[in-house]
Amino acid sequence: MAEGGGSGRGPPCPGADAALRRWEQLRRRVTAAAPWARGLLAVAAGLGLFYLVLRVPLRLRDSLAAVTMFLSTLTPKFYFALTVTSSFISGLIFVFEWWHFRKYGTSFIEQVSVSHLRPLIGGVENSPPAPAAFSAGENETSRQNMPECKVWRNPLNLFRGAEYSRYMWVTGKEPLTYYDMNLSAQDHQNFFTCDTDALRPSDTVMQKAWRERNPQARIKASGVEVPLLCATAYVLLAEEEATTIVDAERYFKQALKAGEMIYRKSQNCHSQSPQHEAQLRRDTNVLVYVKRRLAMCARKLGRIREAVKMMRDLMKEFPLLSMLNIHENLLEALLELQAYADVQAVLAKYDDISLPKSAAICYTAALLKARAVSERFSPETASKRGLSTAEINAVEAIHRAVEFNPHVPKYLLEMKSLVLPPEHILKRGDSEAVAYAFFHLQHWKRIEGALNLLHCTWEGTFRMIPYPLEKGHLFYPYPSCTETADRELLPTFHEVSVYPQKELPFFIHFTAGLCSFSAMLALLTHQFPELMVVFAKACFGTLLSPFSFVTENIEVLLLPRLWHQLIPL
Repeated sequence: MAEGGGSGRGPPCPGADAALRRWEQLRRRVTAAAPWARGLLAVAAGLGLFYLVLRVPLRLRDSLAAVTMFLSTLTPKFYFALTVTSSFISGLIFVFEWWHFRKYGTSFIEQVSVSHLRPLIGGVENSPPAPAAFSAGENETSRQNMPECKVWRNPLNLFRGAEYSRYMWVTGKEPLTYYDMNLSAQDHQNFFTCDTDALRPSDTVMQKAWRERNPQARIKASGVEVPLLCATAYVLLAEEEATTIVDAERYFKQALKAGEMIYRKSQNCHSQSPQHEAQLRRDTNVLVYVKRRLAMCARKLGRIREAVKMMRDLMKEFPLLSMLNIHENLLEALLELQAYADVQAVLAKYDDISLPKSAAICYTAALLKARAVSERFSPETASKRGLSTAEINAVEAIHRAVEFNPHVPKYLLEMKSLVLPPEHILKRGDSEAVAYAFFHLQHWKRIEGALNLLHCTWEGTFRMIPYPLEKGHLFYPYPSCTETADRELLPTFHEVSVYPQKELPFFIHFTAGLCSFSAMLALLTHQFPELMVVFAKACFGTLLSPFSFVTENIEVLLLPRLWHQLIPL
């Protein structure tokens, strides 16, 4: 009699005693182990009963025999067609995955799997943070401490009609993205409109003009329907209608005349009501914008000293508007004059930990320190005698700048091609690197040996930064959201620089391996058809033999004893 069975039958076959003894040991271990093990055993018993119930309707043994017979009759041509088709399909998937990763930075299969499977298993999708528009009123210290991907207005942005449009006419490529131009439209509405626009008909018309998406519609509204004494109308004409810097400067001078007149009127009555205070802020924004663009026109037309004077006067007249980063325009103009002492004075005022850093500040400070040693610097000599104090300071300044924005050196060393800078930039991102290198590459080239020193030392920065980027060395950790925002700001024909470099997704490796393996099998099948058929049949037989053994012995050996042993549990 079998123990614990209660059925009164002996073992069904001679080998059953050993199997039952092993089963009894397994049952004792499972009973002493944990409740989840007993549950797993119950599931196995349920599957066995499921097989007993359906083995006759499904005819599993007959189906398995039919599959085995079908595989034994396959010809080499079938195996060759199968492997070629598998290689072709996996190759197509691999190419698409690679293209999607290069363009969007993610795996398509992984993205679709996560977006469709996560809701099914009860997960919550993390929606990407919406890019923030330009904001001038937030606390500057919090901006330094929080690694947010905030979009800023480019202090050195080009003129829409005189520069961006001319580039599009010549190359046929759109230099600005829709997202970038939409942010500019929001800036114009925030800067040049207020709640009291209804009191002046010209401001009402311009408020509608700024909301127009079509440039021609904006130009028509500002040039035809608005009176001549409207500063914002001239601003729009200077930005979008003027095809040369000379024409833009002429429009801005007319805007300055109208803006100063309106600004004086607003000053006289700004204390009468909150509405008048809002109107004064708007008129102040218009006046500052016009004066700044006039200074940039003078800089582009070669009147650099005049541009420097206008920028200094503007910073003295409106010292509270430092968030507009006018000092970056001043730094670039002073570097063009090679007034390095004045540049150092500006850096001493603005390169402070309480202010938000920028690539212009960090790399200009590195350039000035490199200037002192770059002419006599030699890597071979430095490796023999060691670095002097001045060289150590220069190298540390370069490491500091590279840690803040690691994308800049490749543009300065001309390892990546430049494009026109966007109208908005992302601090520490590729868009800021493009904007800085576009205007400052000439200043690095002018100082002999500066680029050589940068080339020899910039990669050493990454040995100092902890990896993974959980914390920085001198700054807060490099944000992980820069790639997405930079792709929105930079044109599609520009290859966005990514830091840190992303590893290839698993599915690219998998599809590449599957494609290569299938192609190798197809080649071997074509060269050695008979041998590969024998190999394939052997593989299929090996795969099917365990299943055949289980279907033949599960009823005879295990299921009766399994059921009787589970009753006490």
